Amino acid sequence: MSSPLFAKKPLAQILGEMEGEGRLKRVLGPWGLTALGVGAIIGTGIFVLIGKAAHDQAGPALMLSFVVAGIACIFAALCYAEFAAMVPVAGSAYTYAYATLGELFAWIIGWDLVLEYAVGAATVAHGWSKYFQALLGIFHLHVPTIISTAPFKYEVQEKVSRIVGTGSLFDLPAVAITAVITTILVLGIKESARFNATMVIVKLSVVFLVIALGAFYIDPANWSPFAPKGFAGISFFGVKEWTIGGLEDGKPVGMLAGSAMIFFAYIGFDAVSTQSEEAKNPKRDVPFGIIVSLIVCTILYVLVAGVLTGMIRYDLIDKDAPVSNAFMQKGLTWANTVITIGAITGITSVLLVMMLSQPRICLAMARDGLLPKSFFASIHPTFHTPWKSTILTGLFVGTLGALLPIDILAELVNIGTLLAFAIVCGAVLIMRKTNPDAVRPFRVPLMPWTAILGIATCFMLMCSLPVENWLRLFGWLAVGFVIYFGYSRKNSALNLRNIIAADRASAAALETGPAAAAAGEA
Repeated sequence: MSSPLFAKKPLAQILGEMEGEGRLKRVLGPWGLTALGVGAIIGTGIFVLIGKAAHDQAGPALMLSFVVAGIACIFAALCYAEFAAMVPVAGSAYTYAYATLGELFAWIIGWDLVLEYAVGAATVAHGWSKYFQALLGIFHLHVPTIISTAPFKYEVQEKVSRIVGTGSLFDLPAVAITAVITTILVLGIKESARFNATMVIVKLSVVFLVIALGAFYIDPANWSPFAPKGFAGISFFGVKEWTIGGLEDGKPVGMLAGSAMIFFAYIGFDAVSTQSEEAKNPKRDVPFGIIVSLIVCTILYVLVAGVLTGMIRYDLIDKDAPVSNAFMQKGLTWANTVITIGAITGITSVLLVMMLSQPRICLAMARDGLLPKSFFASIHPTFHTPWKSTILTGLFVGTLGALLPIDILAELVNIGTLLAFAIVCGAVLIMRKTNPDAVRPFRVPLMPWTAILGIATCFMLMCSLPVENWLRLFGWLAVGFVIYFGYSRKNSALNLRNIIAADRASAAALETGPAAAAAGEA
């Protein structure tokens, strides 16, 4: 008998469960799903991370960094689209891994997705707080220091990191926005989608303003040198001898290192797949939403990176509020208010989609017995949402956003997401072998090369992250293994089903054994 750790959930069983009770309402069309994808992608990347990546790592070559990260995401997006069309249920990459790689890998990727969505949402909540306080400052209002940020932060002095106090107890604005978003999500997916669509329109308007207005202030001289720190930036596990490109303060720099840094900006297109169970026509609409949202956002990212590095020399870009500060440096002070409002709106929609996705991952895991079903699979009788896990997600996100500095939060998210994307690409390869005749409304083109390139590019970007990220990833996975072997393995619905089947087979063998023996004697 094969190990229960690698027991796979049959595709036929997954499809059969789609007709069961406690399912989510199908209310989202193709453009609603696309808006969710854009809502999750456009935000933190354009308004926050773009400044740090340009200033510290890539310079004007950040335009290429976005292209490389976008290409890596395209490979993964095509694989997500094939799975989402085949298996239009909640669970995203977790469900795909369960069908192809087995239960242990499914748990790993499910636990890994907590990094992407819940910890990612905490990172976004922290960033939202900073922009909100900047907006208050425009009107000469201020949040008291004691409730304005996390109680500690990291500082690098003489290449040594150390923890210092901030004088604050917790980040109240981060807690407040998390509570508001949690309430909206509990009320219903349709209400959440409408709220998100409104925010998407506002922030896209601001992004188009940045591109159109900023284009008049581009100085081509600011694009020279184009790649001041090189085009590389790969450091295998932080070993100096295994580094391709430069190192500064022990961290890789260059165009590829910039791709790894701003990869956080692309987190979100896969959130469309977690809404498969709420799509009206998932076999058509989910692939459409995934691919269209990713292409649109990649184009916008490249354009904004070009405008920003063309307006301001890369080493003069403000790392905290790069876009609004660039317009202030050009004397366009009125744009500061407009862009700040756009940033708050954009970051809010990212927070909403991330917090929308996390409970649906937990819902899928609870249906399989890997998490307590009575809590995580509980659907509200009126709102038809996984309300208990949504509230728990809100508490988790609010706590992390209020107490941990953004450095720790953001670094955890990138490497976890890249690992999830690589596993999905591998799972598509396996599914093509194990279920070659399964109905595939959408098929990944140019297989197996698309999946292989997806795995390779994700691993390359993982190697462009500082070694501390790997250590934190291993620590996070270790905690996940404790939960799996302490609870999930014992309560796995698939494992229990296999045990019952084996017991029945043994009982049948015992019953027929004496009869067969008697017949033989006769």
